[in-house]
Amino acid sequence: MQQLTTLLRDSRALAALAVPLALTQLAQVALTTTDTVMMGLLGTEALAAGGLALVVFNQLRTMGVGLVTSVGNQVAATAARAEKDEEAASARDAAADGDEIRDLVRAAMAVATLAGAAGALLMILIGQAAPLLGQDAAVAGRAQAMLAALAPGLVPCLWFQAVRQFTVGMRRPQALLRITLASVAVNAALNWAFVHGTSGIPRLGLTGIGVATSGVHLLSFLALYASARRDPRLAPLLSLDFWRADARTVRRLLRLGTPIAATYGSEAGFFSVTALLAGGFGAAALAAHTAVNQLVYVVFQVAVGLSHAASINVSRELALGRYSAARRIKNTALACGAAVTTLVGILYLTAPDLVLRPYFDPGAPADQQGLRIATSLLVIVAALQFFDCAQNIGVGLLRGLDDTRSGFRITLIGYWAVGLPASWLLAHPLGGGTRGLWSGLLIGLATTALLLLRRYGRALNTRAATGPGVALTGVRPAP
Repeated sequence: MQQLTTLLRDSRALAALAVPLALTQLAQVALTTTDTVMMGLLGTEALAAGGLALVVFNQLRTMGVGLVTSVGNQVAATAARAEKDEEAASARDAAADGDEIRDLVRAAMAVATLAGAAGALLMILIGQAAPLLGQDAAVAGRAQAMLAALAPGLVPCLWFQAVRQFTVGMRRPQALLRITLASVAVNAALNWAFVHGTSGIPRLGLTGIGVATSGVHLLSFLALYASARRDPRLAPLLSLDFWRADARTVRRLLRLGTPIAATYGSEAGFFSVTALLAGGFGAAALAAHTAVNQLVYVVFQVAVGLSHAASINVSRELALGRYSAARRIKNTALACGAAVTTLVGILYLTAPDLVLRPYFDPGAPADQQGLRIATSLLVIVAALQFFDCAQNIGVGLLRGLDDTRSGFRITLIGYWAVGLPASWLLAHPLGGGTRGLWSGLLIGLATTALLLLRRYGRALNTRAATGPGVALTGVRPAP
């Protein structure tokens, strides 16, 4: 009974941070979905060109986000020590903690600026090279213009992420959800205005979607910055003068963030390769794979919220020397993930037609084969999504220990050394087709989850045994 009470208390504490983060992730999915729908209204060629541009943008954005993700953990650990110093009436140490947080924010903005500028240049270069990559000339030309319009938005997009990590680390993410939801509506309105030309705005067609998206990223950053400036706890610590960033702090963030960026890129690549394998079984199989993968992607956003919340809380508890609480966070996050994925899995198994209706028309003969394949995959996905959630939580837990390199190495093993060979073996030599492919994905994700969680347990035991002699942030010892 005592354990259940503790689990419920810890779950409420985790949910206070995880729920707004998960809802923010889902709102961001709605943002990209709006862009895709608008592209589809412009025709097949526009959808192909715009889709190509978004793939490039999202890949670079995701890796850029990885570079600043560790900022939340660093801020959380420092903020926890600051609170303890204030309780101990140690004004000097509390002031030093505040200075450290300001240094972290400056360094995060510097990293975001460098990554955004480099990514924007790379986007333009990729656009220029599109005709050389085997793309249709008309599609390549429109993709070039789209990438040129999206490129300026990458810097404010990563600025937003840097400030977002600061607010999450301070455990004050409430404005994130409101701003992201508002950005969905603003994005739809600007898309329409720039695509069709209204109120004196020139008609830009597909390129207008890129212009609107860049504008939304800038407005979102300004809104989050303004919200943080109005918060009496955040405002004194929010320093955006990135040109004054401490070089050591920038290097530390890059050392922690580079493996995270590589992990995000590796995971995206893993699922991209499996999509290519699915396409080898025909259009119906690829359509089924795409539909089911989108379902997993939506649930994955809940896992992202749990992962970030667990990661921030681990950083905080370790900064305070509370190792037993850090152990409980793992169990609490996994229990919450299991509860969500179980409920969703039951929906998959009891109402597959309802779940797949947005992707297939049951009355259309052309959709029948894809619908049958997708329905058969839901049985595997019901189990797979828990391990997908668990491995994401595992990466976050290790990030809370500042162990980002182990997370990257383990995901390489799980995705590429186990998951991909298993998918190919079960799909082709063993004749499992698309079901075999997804069974291999399940094996790879389960292996990754188990290795990550085992690594976290061992690393946490080592940290507890050696004591808090080394700070999480590497600046000064935790008390």
